[in-house]
Amino acid sequence: MALTPQNSEAFMREVDEAVRQDRLMTFWERYGRLTLAAIILGLAAFGGWLYWQHYSKTQSEAVSEKMDAVLTSAAGGGTPDAKELDALAKANQPGYRASALLTKAGLTARKGDSKAAIAAFAAMAADTSLDQPYRDLALIRQTALEFDSLKPQQVVDRLKPLAIEGAPWFGSAGELVALAYMKMGQTKMAGPIFAAMAKDSRVPESIRSRARQMAGVMGIDAVEIPAETTEG
Repeated sequence: MALTPQNSEAFMREVDEAVRQDRLMTFWERYGRLTLAAIILGLAAFGGWLYWQHYSKTQSEAVSEKMDAVLTSAAGGGTPDAKELDALAKANQPGYRASALLTKAGLTARKGDSKAAIAAFAAMAADTSLDQPYRDLALIRQTALEFDSLKPQQVVDRLKPLAIEGAPWFGSAGELVALAYMKMGQTKMAGPIFAAMAKDSRVPESIRSRARQMAGVMGIDAVEIPAETTEG
């Protein structure tokens, strides 16, 4: 009995289905365990990645809290825990490590050991693994401690690139450079720097106040005139 087109098409579908099932069974017999193992390993790796993300976040938060405590203690004139400070100075996060190193060097200077503090700041300034703003600040603090023993021109050469209006450390670097110019008798170079610092709202108020006084002594007007407001 001949198959009708409809019966023939149904028969071919059944054959195709049987072939696919046979191939699937053959594949599973050959590679089923490997596939299952790969799936399990993939899920385990994903789970491990999620755990590491959580662990890293938790550790970062813990380090942040310790850093806050250390900085608060140091800023208040206290002495942070030495072990915690040493641990933070070895932290994986560059920002925390740099802040801890700056704090350690500052505490060393506070204790009167200028030589060790200068060496610590100099090491930071030369450490290319730290971000440039931290290195620049270390250089400024190193220079401040060495100021009396350096020739004024050395101070200028070292810090002039940082004593630029708008630069992150303009106030700290500018003050040292201006004082160095004064030691050389170059008041015409020092005056404009003091005036610029006095008028720069980004410079810390303590430095602005001193700069305003120094500019006034030199006869330079460094008082900001508030912009007039118009009412319409």
